[in-house]
Amino acid sequence: MPGMPDLVIVGAGGHGRELLDVVEAINLSRPSWDFLGFLDDGEPDAELLARRQAEHLGAVELLAEIEAAYVLAVGSSDIRARLDALATGFGRVAATLVHPLASVASDVTLAAGVVIAAGARVTTNVRLGRHSHLNVNAVVSHDCRVGDFVTISPSATINGNVTIEDGAFLGAAAVVTPGRRLGAGCTVGAGAVVIDDVPPGAVVVGVPARQVQRR
Repeated sequence: MPGMPDLVIVGAGGHGRELLDVVEAINLSRPSWDFLGFLDDGEPDAELLARRQAEHLGAVELLAEIEAAYVLAVGSSDIRARLDALATGFGRVAATLVHPLASVASDVTLAAGVVIAAGARVTTNVRLGRHSHLNVNAVVSHDCRVGDFVTISPSATINGNVTIEDGAFLGAAAVVTPGRRLGAGCTVGAGAVVIDDVPPGAVVVGVPARQVQRR
């Protein structure tokens, strides 16, 4: 789209193609981005990219040469942090993407690189940290603080007054009850119901959630 800011997606797997859906939906609602293609150090599935009329531009290091905003389509919080440092070092600016079918209410702060997918809900007085991803149909309720590089998987529900520290991962359909604190780098398993605080680096599963190991 001529005249629009250029954008690349870092990561050309399934998550990257999902993020392309978000970009395309945004552009249908209001032309905002000129999508150039994907950057990926691996060998993406060329057929799947061709079906999206998208191009694998090359390795992530090309960010040094391509003057474009970027968004990180990588599941691992640690890798997202590393790639963000690399891109920032090249002077690139992270895009923030909100699907038109998501709901973002009042007094919400979205840091650079946040992605909010279709059907997700964010209510009032919420902060989402840098490069945190809120996936399809996930919910973050009032007065929550979500750190940097957090992943909230599809249909997870975060109730009010919850603090989620940097790099935490919440599996699909996980539920966090009000007022809890999830420590940095912790993992909450799919379908788990968190009724107690989760220590940094802990892995919790089940109903109610119980610690099984540390990362």
